[in-house]
Amino acid sequence: MRAIVVEKYGGPEQLRPMSFPRPDPGEGEVLLRVVSAGVNPLDCRIRSGAMRDLLDCRLPMIPGWDVAGLVEEFGKGAAGRFRKGDRVWAFAGKAKVQWGSYAEYVTVPEPSVAKIPAKLLYEEAAAVPVAALAARQALFSRPGVGEGSTVLIHGAGGGVGHFAVQFAKNAGARVVGTASRTKQSFILGLGAEVGVDYTTEDFPEAVRRAVPDGVDLVIDLVGRKTLARSYELLKRGGRLVSLVEKPNEQAASERGAEAHMLLVEPSGEQLAVIGEMFDQKRLKTHVQKIYPLAKAAEAHRVLEEGHVQGKLVLNL
Repeated sequence: MRAIVVEKYGGPEQLRPMSFPRPDPGEGEVLLRVVSAGVNPLDCRIRSGAMRDLLDCRLPMIPGWDVAGLVEEFGKGAAGRFRKGDRVWAFAGKAKVQWGSYAEYVTVPEPSVAKIPAKLLYEEAAAVPVAALAARQALFSRPGVGEGSTVLIHGAGGGVGHFAVQFAKNAGARVVGTASRTKQSFILGLGAEVGVDYTTEDFPEAVRRAVPDGVDLVIDLVGRKTLARSYELLKRGGRLVSLVEKPNEQAASERGAEAHMLLVEPSGEQLAVIGEMFDQKRLKTHVQKIYPLAKAAEAHRVLEEGHVQGKLVLNL
């Protein structure tokens, strides 16, 4: 099968087209024929070696966790929920990070798989699983986001961010999003009440003007200085969730708040709920560009430049 393989950690140039044996589904797994694969910042961090201390990464590696495709074959004990030829999507994450979705075929645990909403194209569907699950879990892994609450989303115009804005808005929360100038109209159109251009404004000052009493939840998709300056914006009893680095729990505690890092978990059950929201037109996804599989390195370079609106996708 055609695949993109990483043989040693490094830059996008380490992503190389290769021919690789087709995998066989193990017990409880489904073999999927990949039509489209989403590209995520996490893919870039895994490729670079930055996630070696947090995840069990093995080389050689086929990257990629987002998949939209067709059910091809079943492992033992995994033939209950789907039929061969079903259109499905999945977060193809496993405990061992090695055989991902930048390939013609990928095996996925059956509980991670759900049917694609009827009106979504494969390219659109491939942009959803990891980003939408991350946004949903960051918002709702603990109660508190709903009518009367305020959510600050850093990187609101990116893959996870543009879903987080919609989920929070659908839940009745007030949404404040940080994004560059070129993404302001995009995030406001998704449902953000306030957009903060971090390139021209001091974001803590701008957020305080909009929410003088502080925010209930910060979703950090940026890290570093942005994360470090976000604790001061939390109200007492608030919460900060970072998806990119471990936050300073002490800094949050000093404000009577809490902070933790989220590692997104696969869930076919949650994907089914997300699919219903697409069917109900309560969610939409934005794909900035589609690349052929052989151009995966170019997609990683563009993503690492930091200006992608929504998602990038690879087509097989």
